[in-house]
Formats: sequence, structure tokens, C-alpha cells
Amino acid sequence: MRPESTLRKWGGRIRGIQADEIASMKNSNRSRIALIAAVLCVFLTSACATVKNEPLATVDYVDLERFMGDWYVIAHIPARLEREAHNAVESYRLSADGTIETTYTFRDGGPDGELRSFHPRGYVYDSATNAEWRMQFVWPFKAEYLIVYLDEDYTLTMVGRSKRDYLWIMSREPRVPETTMRDLVRRAEEMGYDPDRVRKVPQHWP
Repeated sequence: MRPESTLRKWGGRIRGIQADEIASMKNSNRSRIALIAAVLCVFLTSACATVKNEPLATVDYVDLERFMGDWYVIAHIPARLEREAHNAVESYRLSADGTIETTYTFRDGGPDGELRSFHPRGYVYDSATNAEWRMQFVWPFKAEYLIVYLDEDYTLTMVGRSKRDYLWIMSREPRVPETTMRDLVRRAEEMGYDPDRVRKVPQHWP
């Protein structure tokens, strides 16, 4: 075999090996990039979930007797049953045994809609602050119920959950100034709630 033929033969083999190595390197890089992307995705998703599930701070203290009575639900991130609530009112009454008799009423679908009424019972879970409750709709299940905002005059309050899935913004009056509403929604956003999910509850009263 001539020397030049041998060189061409080996040159072809070398180029083939180099091409295989380059392709292998590209595949390896793609795998690394995909792995890094997957790890970042998991990390970011976990980080978001962690933020949403961080414990939601309550107010320092709630005077239960002052907190009792009627509260108009002026805005909320609603549970399924109250998505079209109108004239929503939450009422609390302190029982002799320390539990809280609760009545939640609203008109479903409009001001003249069906009147719906629910009667869960509240249990003070943190007696040092009286701001962390458990609300029982069906025995034996109790749901987290946190008083996360309360003004000094006990005229405005917000109740939420660490999951940031539900929120109730309430007032002693059926209507509040728009500036007050914006401030309350801003406070909720600072707590980790999505402000776009907040629904203003229509209140129609004589």
C-alpha cells in the first residue's frame, strides 16, 4: 500500500473519531444543561411553595369580647361555596365554654339570590394571642383560621391561612372607602397573597 493511501486512510479514521467525540461532547453538554434546568425548576418551584406555605404571622393580641359581633365580608379569596356571594356577613358569639359560635350568611349569585347560612364553631388555638383559631365545619376536622390584621378600633380585620388559599377581608360597615380597600389588599399582597385573586364582595343594603 502506498504511503499516501495509508495517510488518507488514517486521516479519515481520525476525522471520524473526532466527529464522534464532538457529537458525544454535544450530547453530554445537552444532558448537563437539561439536568441543570431540571434542578433549577425544582428549586424555584420549591422556593415558591416554601414562601406560600411559610407560617402566616397573626396580630399580637385579640380581645375576644371586642372581636365578637357582626363583620361584613367586603372582599375575599373565596372557597368554592362562596364564589358568587353577595351581602356576606360573618357573626361571632363567645360561648361559656370558650368556643366561638359562628354564623356565616350570604346571598348566592345576587342580592336577591338564595340565602345560604353556615354554622361552624371556632376554637382558640393560641390563648396567648387569641389570634390563631381552628374552625370546625364538620367533625372532627378543624381548619386553620388566622387573624392576620386588626385595626386599633376593631373595625377592620383580615383572616387568612398559611397556605394563602383563602382570605377574608372584613369590616364593621358594609362599605369602606376605595383607598382603605386598596390598603388592605396591599397588606394581603405583602403577606404573600395574590392580589389578582381577591374578589370584592357586593354589599347591597337599604
